[in-house]
Amino acid sequence: MQQSGVPSPLLAAGAILLSVALLITGNGLQLMLLPIRGGIEGFSAFEVGLLGSGYFLGFVLGCVLSPLLILRAGHVRTFAALVSIASAAALGYPLAVDPLIWVLLRMFTGFCLAGLYLVVESWLNDQATNETRGMLISTYVTVNFTVITLGQMMVTLVQPSSFVLFSIASVLVSLAAVPIVMTRSSQPAPITIVRFRPVRMFRLSPTGTVSIFLIGLATGSFWSLGPTYANAASGGNVTEAAMFMSAAVLGGAVVQWPAGKVSDTVDRRHVLIALAAFSVVSGAAIMVLPHATWLWLVLGFAFGAGLLPSYAIAAAHVFDFADRADYVEISAGLLLLNGVGSTIGPLITALSFTLFGIAGIFVVNGLVQVALIIFVAVRLVRREGLPEAEKQNFDLGTSAAVSVVGDEEAIQLSDLVMQEPTEPPPQEQASG
Repeated sequence: MQQSGVPSPLLAAGAILLSVALLITGNGLQLMLLPIRGGIEGFSAFEVGLLGSGYFLGFVLGCVLSPLLILRAGHVRTFAALVSIASAAALGYPLAVDPLIWVLLRMFTGFCLAGLYLVVESWLNDQATNETRGMLISTYVTVNFTVITLGQMMVTLVQPSSFVLFSIASVLVSLAAVPIVMTRSSQPAPITIVRFRPVRMFRLSPTGTVSIFLIGLATGSFWSLGPTYANAASGGNVTEAAMFMSAAVLGGAVVQWPAGKVSDTVDRRHVLIALAAFSVVSGAAIMVLPHATWLWLVLGFAFGAGLLPSYAIAAAHVFDFADRADYVEISAGLLLLNGVGSTIGPLITALSFTLFGIAGIFVVNGLVQVALIIFVAVRLVRREGLPEAEKQNFDLGTSAAVSVVGDEEAIQLSDLVMQEPTEPPPQEQASG
């Protein structure tokens, strides 16, 4: 029987999800606002690309270093400190309109977001039970997709040239601290520090490892320069630009789960090839077809449907070949490798603008996806796929391209990466 005054796991998880919603809404607003405002201020495409690269570089550093902060200060203090820095960074952009300063601010934001994701996901896993874990993870991913769309659409509330939108982003990020700081639930178990060994991961699954990096190139470019493309293609219509980005996110959200379930019954590499091909075709259609708003939004939906679910499918493919003891290390490695790709991608795409104009975002995406298709096709010939019975069942939680280097026990119990064991694990022996 639950003791009086002790919050239930579901109630505690609700507070965590509220923090996540506020945090990602504020970040979604900045993702849409900064490239548009940068264009208004006369930033070049390369400088706007640097903003995206700075964010993902900061995110990678945050994945590596934020566990040390949590070990030193605890989950609550770390969360409060990182929220304060991220909130201050949101106000720094209109105060110092300079590309290099903005890149540094984006690095701080990326670092903070990595640590904040780590705290909330560790806490969410810690609050979950075997009966509620699947529902909580699915709810968490749904909240991610929903509120990032909401944040992107908030750019239409006020002119991007004003200070107001930055203030709104700062307020949202600041409020994210309230539910976490005020919760009475116990803190999660200590963070596990894991190693990053990409060569070992490549040997385990060449297809998944290379795909994760290539997917980072493509998705990093989309998140960083998609708003720049959309704003220019719509003739400066901020509402249409936000609708295009939101349509793409919605497309990824809708296709995520069905694509994962299909990959449980067929070779996941076939699903990766199909998604990549769909992304290439829809991107090419956006480039060549006449611009009509309704058609543009439909094609944006299709583009997101091909691009955004690929991370989850590639990650699931790697876990199919992994041992249970390696899940935490592999999860962290995939996230970091994707972050490295996401750091490089915006720079390549920004440079392509000088040759292809704003359509360069789809040219680079097409080249990356073709490279992925060729590599995966070669691997199909060289390595047979796993039988369906030997796969890990796809879970919606694998679509959360956020911090997965958290509490080891929670990760190992999570349906995100494993099935519940059918027999007790052997007694571990102490090692010297």
